[in-house]
Amino acid sequence: MFIPLAEKMRPQSTQEMVGQGHLISEQGWITRIIAAGNPLSILLWGPPGCGKTTLARLYAKAFEAEFITFSAVLHGVAELKKTIQNAKKNPLFQRHLIIFIDEIHRFNKAQQDALLPFVEDGTITLIGATTENPSFSLNNALLSRMRTLVLNPLTNEDLQTLLSRYEGPLPLTDKAKTLLVDMAQGDARHLLNMLENLACAPREPLIDTDTLGEWVQKRPALYDKADEGHYNLISALHKSVRGSDPDASLYWLCRMLEGGEDPKFIGRRLVRMANEDIGLADPEALEVALSAWRAFDQLGSPEGELALAQCVIYLALAPKSNATYVAFKRAQELAKNTTQHSPPKIILNAPTKLMKGLGYGKGYKYDHDEENGFSGQNYFPDELERPTLYEPVERGFEREMKKRLEYFQKLRTLRSHHANSTH
Repeated sequence: MFIPLAEKMRPQSTQEMVGQGHLISEQGWITRIIAAGNPLSILLWGPPGCGKTTLARLYAKAFEAEFITFSAVLHGVAELKKTIQNAKKNPLFQRHLIIFIDEIHRFNKAQQDALLPFVEDGTITLIGATTENPSFSLNNALLSRMRTLVLNPLTNEDLQTLLSRYEGPLPLTDKAKTLLVDMAQGDARHLLNMLENLACAPREPLIDTDTLGEWVQKRPALYDKADEGHYNLISALHKSVRGSDPDASLYWLCRMLEGGEDPKFIGRRLVRMANEDIGLADPEALEVALSAWRAFDQLGSPEGELALAQCVIYLALAPKSNATYVAFKRAQELAKNTTQHSPPKIILNAPTKLMKGLGYGKGYKYDHDEENGFSGQNYFPDELERPTLYEPVERGFEREMKKRLEYFQKLRTLRSHHANSTH
């Protein structure tokens, strides 16, 4: 029977494992749980190829437990219940029963709930493995009964150690070996799969960096437009733009494009950034973002991606202000809480005699006919004390907006004093 290299080289003890020192070192969580002598239900959260399955097996081995593996993709709860019941009926069953469910996030809420009784009464110790953020993919009831342990991607040093243990043919130059490790991108399983592919490569001449791609493939980017990675990377791009870092902004843009993100989604978010984080500090930012979005729509990939890159640099280096965003939020909250108030009658039109008789439009001043083109009238509901919603900052073009605002505030104050003195 053919045994994959990843299985052949699977560590048989924590001492053989590479990476995850924070869990398996002397003071690591796994080591401490094992030392306590009582197996706890745990959730292993980490990227592919970081050692989740290996760690689960070694955990069960440390407690001399019965270890049964399930895949949430291939098996359902009915099979799981049947397996547990059969194990309990077996007269030879005297040990702990540890159930390992790979990709546990694939179980829906009802399936996850079905696990709870077995975990609560101690029938099983549950180990779950997931590549997705459990805060979003697992329900709270199950999470509260498990200790979540985070596994990190393996470093290049970890992968180099793994590579040095490989005893098969490796017809690579030293630079090609380094590139091979880079191509694995922290995934031990992918590294071992690439080594398996190289087993059939000719021994001479040695494969160099130019020809390595003919024998192995780079690990696909870890990116799912439906999962947390999608939101994490757009958040990283947004915050890099907000933080005025064009280099980081370009990096996260390219990470998203490399992962297969829809560039039109990125374009929409760039428009959002121009409005939320730059606003009137640079009114051109919105037009730049809209132009980049339109450019990609018309050109497609790869030509249109350069327009997105240019926009990202412009937005990152533009003066920043969230004054418009804050003012809009304040106005939304105020509007939501004062829907009972009507506009002041002075600014309402009076197309009928009845409306004129009710005072609609009475005393309205046409601003263009007033000195400085400004009447200073009240446009808020009569019952509402005038609020301050928009507060421009001293950056970019918004400095000019602040001057204009202060100018009209001064005129409004003068008009108010004049009206009061007249009365």
